[in-house]
Amino acid sequence: MVHTMTFVSALFRTARRARHFPRLAAPVAQEGPLSALAPGLSDGRDVLLDAPDARLAPALVAAALGEYEAAAHLLAATRELAEWENRDRYTVRLAAFAVSRPEWLARWLADAPRDPDALLVKAELAIVRAWGSPARAERLREVAPLIHSAAQGEPADPVPWRIALDHARGTHAPHTVFEELWGEAIHRSSHHYGCHVAALQYLSAQWYGSHRECFDFAERAAEDSLPGSLIRALPARAAFAYLVGGGGHSIPYERIDAAADLGIEVSAAYEPGDPWPAEVRNLLAYVLVVRRRWPETLEEFRRIGPYATSFPWLHLAADPLGQFLELREFVRSEVAGSTSWGRERQKPGRARSGGHYA
Repeated sequence: MVHTMTFVSALFRTARRARHFPRLAAPVAQEGPLSALAPGLSDGRDVLLDAPDARLAPALVAAALGEYEAAAHLLAATRELAEWENRDRYTVRLAAFAVSRPEWLARWLADAPRDPDALLVKAELAIVRAWGSPARAERLREVAPLIHSAAQGEPADPVPWRIALDHARGTHAPHTVFEELWGEAIHRSSHHYGCHVAALQYLSAQWYGSHRECFDFAERAAEDSLPGSLIRALPARAAFAYLVGGGGHSIPYERIDAAADLGIEVSAAYEPGDPWPAEVRNLLAYVLVVRRRWPETLEEFRRIGPYATSFPWLHLAADPLGQFLELREFVRSEVAGSTSWGRERQKPGRARSGGHYA
């Protein structure tokens, strides 16, 4: 089997060549059958990386000015309304911002040292910093009391338990500890997407499980999830873990394609350009690219709209936005090449949609 990372890297090199050679890139801008490929794709100048939604953006702007009140109001609202999914996402983004701009969080903690929302961001920030440290396991062990404080701050909140699952993965916690934490998480919110992703990562072959265990967990979770839940796209995340891990032949490609099909179904349930499923759609586009399902990949890029996300593209290059745009253009040219109008540009022997690359 051709290693997946090698295959996708080759795609990126081809995409860059297409970008710089008008003979390959020009047809997508011409009139005729190819003109139907352009509608729905956001202009590259409008595509943003990890763009915040309308609720988070003001909090980040205020934090950039050293003010924490907007972030405090935002997270308090998610706690009071039990918006656990939004609470998790906003906590992650606020902590990521505090890595380089911590002043606003320090002021918040100084003014309200027991605020459950400030404690939650503090715990997430500590996890992020510890994961980036050469002494990761040791630094992570020091974070445990902060996670405990965040969990005590709001006993109904599943987000500290998602952080605890990430912590368990980094500290080499055994399966018995993982299962205990997982039980605490789903007791608070049985369909929390972030906790499911954290559990899936622990069970992946890269960490403490296997590709089969990862897929089994993802498929069971998807089957038990609520209609429209992003958990239904969890098998696509298991497929991504398998593909980037060079999983050999332990998972049949029919299972990967079934995971992609379910992800497409979930994505189609949301409006194009919706920021909520953006990361799932970016991940799905990656899986579809590896499976060379070009028309479906192009449709996913249409649904993504201007919301490119660092994950999964950061796994491939230091410039995730650039890679996203280059790959999107490459996929568009591949779809063009498969039309009767542009078939003369199609290379002989190229696998068609859904074909194996093994």
